[in-house]
Amino acid sequence: MLALVQRVQSASVRVEGATVGAIGPGVLALIGFERGDEASSLPRFRDRLLGYRLFSDEAGRMNKSLLDTGGQLLLVSQFTLAADTRSGMRASFTPAAEPEQARDLFDQLVAICREKLPTGVEIGQFGAHMEVSLVNDGPVTFLLRP
Repeated sequence: MLALVQRVQSASVRVEGATVGAIGPGVLALIGFERGDEASSLPRFRDRLLGYRLFSDEAGRMNKSLLDTGGQLLLVSQFTLAADTRSGMRASFTPAAEPEQARDLFDQLVAICREKLPTGVEIGQFGAHMEVSLVNDGPVTFLLRP
């Protein structure tokens, strides 16, 4: 499992012209699951997502997390993150988890994130063609694994 996390001023997801998730200041996390990923890794993954220090403190150093700032989290499933791009000119999706497994893991991740951030978690629509918009803050972008 992996997450491409971006510090944002705002972010939103639209599906078929309708906004399905939107946040103000916080983190947009594109989430990918790979074959072999297990639910037992989700709590650590959640803790890294919510606790990773992406935000500046009073001295301008990235010492504050989403939990410290009270920001929001937008979780968007993105199976293409699990692609193998090491050779050729076309990605292989063999490493990606099967859709049923990925949906289950994504739903569990959403649920446990909402336990720690009850009013600040929005989501995209799993498996849909989504239009993701964001105003990147920094830009600050990291690739996280549990």
